Amino acid sequence: QVQLVESGGGSVQAGATLRLSCAASGRTFKYQSMGWFRQAPGKGREFVAAIVWNGSTTSYADSVKGRFTIFKDNAENTAYLQMNSLKPEDTAIYYCAVRTILSGYYNYWGQGTQVTVSS
Repeated sequence: QVQLVESGGGSVQAGATLRLSCAASGRTFKYQSMGWFRQAPGKGREFVAAIVWNGSTTSYADSVKGRFTIFKDNAENTAYLQMNSLKPEDTAIYYCAVRTILSGYYNYWGQGTQVTVSS
């Protein structure tokens, strides 16, 4: 089994910085990639960023490119989302997720952490 626990959310002003963490436990050797997703009120869940677990390849949604950075510490089994220059439209619940090897989709999810950005 895989367990994911997010932390680091909060309420900030526009332009501020937050760093989200996702601590993973379980069979981390089976991870293919880890991603961050978000869901704003009244909207569907959307992709934010992802990183290959045994490598450094990253990908980002256009809406966060240049502002957000995903990185990880394999020794700590933790992934991070550094969020700079936050905007009110970044307000959402942020979820981390893992895609395991041989899976075609993100098959394990954390409980989410709220990020609120006020103008």
